Amino acid sequence: MLTPQSEVTPGQTNEVTLQVVNGGDVDLGTPSSRSVVTTARNVRLTATSDDSPLSVETETTALGAVTEERPREVPIAVSVPNGTDPGDYELEVELEYSYTSQYSSGVTYDREATTTVDVDVEVTNDARFRITDITTDSQVGDQGTLEATVKNVGATTAYETTVALESSSSGLTLGQRTSDAARAGSIAPGESVTVPYSTAFAATAPDRQYAITGQVSFETSDGIDHVDQGLSAGVTPLSEQTFALEDIESTLRVGEDGEITGTVVNTGPVPANNVVVQYAGTSQSVIPIEQSAAVGSLDAGESTDFTLPLSIGGEAESGLRTVDFAVQYRNDDGEARGYRDVAVNAEVAPERDGFSVAIANQTIEAGETRSVEVTVTNNLGEPASDLEARLFANDPLETGDTDTGYVQSLEAGESTTMTFELTTTGSATPGSTYPISLDFRYDDVDGDSQLSDTYRVPIDVTVSEGGGLPLPIIFVAVLVVGTGGLVVYRRRQ
Repeated sequence: MLTPQSEVTPGQTNEVTLQVVNGGDVDLGTPSSRSVVTTARNVRLTATSDDSPLSVETETTALGAVTEERPREVPIAVSVPNGTDPGDYELEVELEYSYTSQYSSGVTYDREATTTVDVDVEVTNDARFRITDITTDSQVGDQGTLEATVKNVGATTAYETTVALESSSSGLTLGQRTSDAARAGSIAPGESVTVPYSTAFAATAPDRQYAITGQVSFETSDGIDHVDQGLSAGVTPLSEQTFALEDIESTLRVGEDGEITGTVVNTGPVPANNVVVQYAGTSQSVIPIEQSAAVGSLDAGESTDFTLPLSIGGEAESGLRTVDFAVQYRNDDGEARGYRDVAVNAEVAPERDGFSVAIANQTIEAGETRSVEVTVTNNLGEPASDLEARLFANDPLETGDTDTGYVQSLEAGESTTMTFELTTTGSATPGSTYPISLDFRYDDVDGDSQLSDTYRVPIDVTVSEGGGLPLPIIFVAVLVVGTGGLVVYRRRQ
């Protein structure tokens, strides 16, 4: 029984490799039958630590057959408590097996045997290491720095140390891979060093603790290379940076410009610099007047108001609709980051007329020409400048010499009164209603010329209050009287 590597380290579970060598011999026989009697079959190995402080964690191991030509290596786990004095300790190894004691004329005689041997393992006083603290400022979906504090809990100084760490999860990378190594110089007994590593957590990484394993490679004072493979720890990332939009109010309306106002809250877990609220929707009926609204820097838990102007197309439907937003910001390293999982519900009001028109007196007497006063109100939600109104009428109504009106500027919600001339023709029938129409040409706040829809207003024709018959009836009466006079005159001739 051999132990090629017999050194073990306190404070951890060590792997010790036992090498089983078959030293069988033959007293009498032919070379062809040698392997029959020298092969140990159904070999089982059991190691114990007797009364030493060491503990063998591996149970009985089955090896099968062991021949003279091919030794078998058996790894066993040996735990060494902290504080174990350096020195040699014995492990008792028991081998149970069967073999052929005699082979003659094709007949075998098999027996069972048990062999017990002692092997020495050495508890060293070399430097050995433990991770005493591990932290990271990296968030899920972001990168940052992982710092591991490594302490020399051994009895001697380690020189030219290299601390290598490895992640067992693809959600956590160290450097550009799942492992990274850093030089740490000399570490004296009881001394701790903090080693930084670049790290990143995938956007899909769960918010949990991630296992980190590692080793420390170093040189002893004699210049001999050693490796302590007992490093292990767990690290938890910071939660993903999130934002919330609250207290949403909307002045959006179909066919008009409007605003969404609200409060953006940095829900943490870290401060965010140069925060910008952006419209992130893809709807063809929502046109951002401004793509984003900058609100400055926000500490975790801090909030501030924002306003984002949007335009709603004329073909859009009114009602409650979901509007997608994104929040862009920079982290403490000045790197641009974004959070897109933000949506709000905003009310879109139905489309309304850009202007409203009202006439206090909507009647006109048959055969009359009169002035019509029209009250015009700006419902655009923005000022209208260089506003020109034009009146249209069809027979039996006609516009007079004054068929246009003008005002230099009309603020949102403001009203003005314009005066037009209106006439009825001879075909107007008292008691009937006829329409007149108006439209408006104006400049919007961007200086672009716009033409409004056409607005129709009913006009009622009434009987003339001046007495007598309407002109068509008078004309017929005169015609009849004239004809009668002519007949009388001719008869007298």
